[in-house]
Amino acid sequence: MNAMFNHVDAFIALPGCLGTLEKIFHISSWAQLQIHHKLIDLLNVNGFYDNLLSFLDQVVEQEFLTSSA
Repeated sequence: MNAMFNHVDAFIALPGCLGTLEKIFHISSWAQLQIHHKLIDLLNVNGFYDNLLSFLDQVVEQEFLTSSA
C-alpha cells in the first residue's frame, strides 16, 4: 500500500468486493487522520456504491463521522 500511496495523486475505486472495500476504508481512515489530502473517488457504475454512500450518510447523521472525513 505504501508504494502505491507514494506514487499517486488520487484514488479511484471501481466496483469490487471485500478487498476493494478494505482499501476504500483504509485510505479514507488515513484522510481522516490527515495523513494525506488526496482525492478519493468511487466509480459508482450502475449505482454500485449507492447503499454504501447511504450508510456513510447515516453514520455522519448520527455523528459517528464528520462529513469532512
